[in-house]
Amino acid sequence: MIRSPTPPCPELIHSLPHRSIVDIMDSNSTPWSSPPAPLQAEAVTVAPTIFPRVGYSILSFLMFINTVLSVFNNSLAIAVMLKNPSLLQPINIFILSLAVSDLMIGLCGSLVVTITNYHGSFFIGHTACVFQGFAVNYFGLVSLCTLTLLAYERYNVVCKPRAGLKLTMRRSIIGLLFVWTFCLFWAVTPLLGWSSYGPEGVQTSCSLAWEERSWNNYSYLILYTLLCFIFPVGVIIYCYCKVLTSMNKLNKSVELQGGLSCRRENKHAINMVLAMIIAFFVCWLPYTALSVVVVVDPELHIPPLVATMPMYFAKTSPVYNPIIYFLSNKQFRDATLEVLSCSRYIPHASSRVSINMRSLNRRSVNTHSKVSPL
Repeated sequence: MIRSPTPPCPELIHSLPHRSIVDIMDSNSTPWSSPPAPLQAEAVTVAPTIFPRVGYSILSFLMFINTVLSVFNNSLAIAVMLKNPSLLQPINIFILSLAVSDLMIGLCGSLVVTITNYHGSFFIGHTACVFQGFAVNYFGLVSLCTLTLLAYERYNVVCKPRAGLKLTMRRSIIGLLFVWTFCLFWAVTPLLGWSSYGPEGVQTSCSLAWEERSWNNYSYLILYTLLCFIFPVGVIIYCYCKVLTSMNKLNKSVELQGGLSCRRENKHAINMVLAMIIAFFVCWLPYTALSVVVVVDPELHIPPLVATMPMYFAKTSPVYNPIIYFLSNKQFRDATLEVLSCSRYIPHASSRVSINMRSLNRRSVNTHSKVSPL
């Protein structure tokens, strides 16, 4: 007769808080042996999260609104660009790239999260979870780095018109190829073992494994934060501050030479730049702050909903970007209104003389002109 294994004593069970009673009873090894690594990983990734059903419904509704706006805004931006070849200038190629990456965030991120929250769990499997985490990380980084590249090129055009760094279509495409390749590296490495992708927070979305307490994960998060957030933020703030300072000096020079006052245009430029920076921080600061907190204090317990919110904020960035560029670029705005009105909208001719940003230098400015801000 085969004897069943002797159940462990209660004292031993209480001394192993990270193992369940079922794991111990089902194991043929001694009570002191630990479960296999795959079992531990599975226990971490599929652990249920307690969250009210109404909470999932609210998140699903909010992400549905976000999905509709993201897909509509960016699809419209892409359609406007492709319908008007005159808009496909070197600087606007960055806007087209931004619209494509934002559209993919909406489809791969917001749409999936809308469905999983409606269901109440990430029911479409581990492979889909990894793909969603990869897609949102990749296209989110592409959007962020494209904004950085756009800020840098505007800085070159306005502040260094004589430096020989003329923005051409070839230069724009090379810059975008570098951005997409650089971001691909940071999105692929978790698939190869440097960090990982998995369920987060309330278990209805997937992203980088912020909660994984290991030096392998910490090293990725530290470099990721420095190179993919802090550095781009520094470049964006520096470039736009220099752009506004340079334009202020140039416009004052125009006024001193008898040109027209342009305070309204300057105020408009400042508002647009502030809107870009604020939207950037609202979307990406919580995402980055979470990684910093996890590295600084590994023992800190983060509630599931708090751990989920940063990714949700990041998924709202595709909504803001097209609106900001719609408001800041008159040519793009007129083309958009023409598409929305089925060619019934007639753009009003501007009463002011704008100066191409590529030729912004003090010797080429007509003293009877205003300098167009952005």
